[in-house]
Amino acid sequence: MKLEFKHSLSLKLLRVVLLCALLVGVLLSVAQIIYDAHKTKQSISHDAQRVLAMFRDPSTQAIYSLDREMGMQVIEGLLQHEAVRHASIGHPDDPVLAENSRPPLQIDSRWLTDPILGTEASFSIPLVGRGPYSEHYGDLHLTLDTAPYGEDWLLNSVIIFVSGVLRALALAMVLYLIYHWMLTKPLSRIIDHLSDINPDHPGEHALPMPRGHERNELGLWIRTANDLLSSIERNSRLRQEAESSLQRMAQYDFLTGLPNRLLLQQQLDNVLDDATRLQRRVAVLCLGLDDFKGINEQFSYETGDQLLLALSDRLRGHSARLCALARLGGDQFALVQTDLDEPYEAAELAQNVLDDLEQPFMINDQEIRLRATIGITLFPEDGDATEKLLQKAEQTMTLAKSRSRNRYQFYIASVDSEMRRRRELEKDLRMALERNELSLVYQPQIDFRHHRVVGVEALLRWKHPEEGMIPPDLFIPLAEQNGSIIGIGEWVLDQSCRQLRELHDQGFTQLRMAVNLSTVQLHHTELPRLVSNLLQVYRLPAGSLELEVTETGLMEDINTAAKHLLSLRHAGALIAIDDFGTGYSSLSYLKSLPLDKIKIDKSFVQDLLEDEDDATIVRTIIQLGHSLGMLVIAEGVETAEQETYIIEQKCDEGQGYFYSRPLPARELVQYLKQARQSEADRLLPY
Repeated sequence: MKLEFKHSLSLKLLRVVLLCALLVGVLLSVAQIIYDAHKTKQSISHDAQRVLAMFRDPSTQAIYSLDREMGMQVIEGLLQHEAVRHASIGHPDDPVLAENSRPPLQIDSRWLTDPILGTEASFSIPLVGRGPYSEHYGDLHLTLDTAPYGEDWLLNSVIIFVSGVLRALALAMVLYLIYHWMLTKPLSRIIDHLSDINPDHPGEHALPMPRGHERNELGLWIRTANDLLSSIERNSRLRQEAESSLQRMAQYDFLTGLPNRLLLQQQLDNVLDDATRLQRRVAVLCLGLDDFKGINEQFSYETGDQLLLALSDRLRGHSARLCALARLGGDQFALVQTDLDEPYEAAELAQNVLDDLEQPFMINDQEIRLRATIGITLFPEDGDATEKLLQKAEQTMTLAKSRSRNRYQFYIASVDSEMRRRRELEKDLRMALERNELSLVYQPQIDFRHHRVVGVEALLRWKHPEEGMIPPDLFIPLAEQNGSIIGIGEWVLDQSCRQLRELHDQGFTQLRMAVNLSTVQLHHTELPRLVSNLLQVYRLPAGSLELEVTETGLMEDINTAAKHLLSLRHAGALIAIDDFGTGYSSLSYLKSLPLDKIKIDKSFVQDLLEDEDDATIVRTIIQLGHSLGMLVIAEGVETAEQETYIIEQKCDEGQGYFYSRPLPARELVQYLKQARQSEADRLLPY
């Protein structure tokens, strides 16, 4: 806060000091002037007595001898004095021997001095003879005009008044400066420091002690103020700690420090509001320990509390996947997971928590194992309110405990069954390579210009020993999630290159092999080196291996993807973009990526004869690919009419059931031989 100068104490003090000094100076000057007027009157009397004493003897001689001429000379001598207006020599009983006078002096200041000093002053001295008789001969009379004395007095009065006022004002300024230096300036600095004090933490910024004021009232005030600020800071901190403690007691579990049910409900309310706005799924997991009562009875309740603390710390290890973690009470905990795409993500979290509990806890040098059951509810499928989701999660956990323990259970049985099947498949997928359950099939790709097979696409198949053939759109995402896609992808590339080498050795030297890459593989740093090694090991020419990537995988990180694709290009592979049209389909990213081929998604090809929008998309993709210097292949060609249409639109290649279904390696060789024979027959002259 900045103080305006017109309201400052310094200005008020200056006014008061100057006014008082002016008043005192005026009073003292007036007193001095009055005293000086008194002294001027005395000076007039002294001058008159002096003059009379000087002319007493000649006047005595003149009146003794009755010499009028001599008397007039004495009178004229007296009138030589500027102030003498009238003089006379004579005896009271006789006529005046000698007398003379002149008018009063015309001085401008008479109007002021006459009322004070009088217009004139008369004096006389007796004229007597010498002893022994001392006879009285007469008197010498003298009248002085006071104006010359008043003029000097007035000039002195002005000087006295002005100098007195100036001295008083100068003293006032000196006193003000001393006061300003000793008090006002330190106070101003104190005010500046006061404005810097943080109201929330007043004790952090102590007021500085002004130098030289350590022992006076100002120093005492500073010490008292600092003590007061420290006391306020201490009391405020104690109050905040008390409030914080009360808040923690109201919102946090006393034992574990985790949020309690009340705070969890508040947090979950906010989470559900955001999920509703963003249309995202939320999972609420209720974890209950199995037979925790038995652990308390076997070891002790103190050990049970320490075990709950250790469990809380272990659950905090999953915080990266959680938006909330709370203790509901007793041996029950709640975990909230947001931004789920599929329910299996909640199942993964639940299983990770259960797997984490497999590790024993060391409490007081005792090894204790815990088991738990988890109930899972999903938003919005199982409810749209906080209390409803928590209640259903607890009910599901309790129901699951009554059937079997150490597992998780979804509120909806069908979802639970699906998640369990998915988990079993994920477990089996890890062993699929070792058990030789994976295989490749190949679908031919036809060049429309020469009407011959120019390539094949390798497609991965998984034959489960119990469930039979598993669709790729089910097990490929599982492999990407658990990381096994890297090993599977390397196996696919190796088998594809091996098969291509065999086909080249059988005379199909112009054949290309197309292999799909997952997003995980694309961002794997070792992929370019692997491709380069495989091309060298199997002696495959550059451009004979074509790697297909999806739009979605590219757009996750287009800059990194561009670098990886360029590295694959340098390794000798061609790059094709798969399922084009279903993702971003942006011209800008097509221009920035090193692509050789565009593959039109089969969903557009299948309905292009019935759906004009699909036909327009197909035409546009073909024109776009050609304008960028890329080959265009149509996927999912199933009829002659579809083939005729895309050929008319200048599509370069086609693939689909119209030409062949995906074939095992042996059947592929037979197909290629028949296709080569058909091509030779077509070229024979009639």
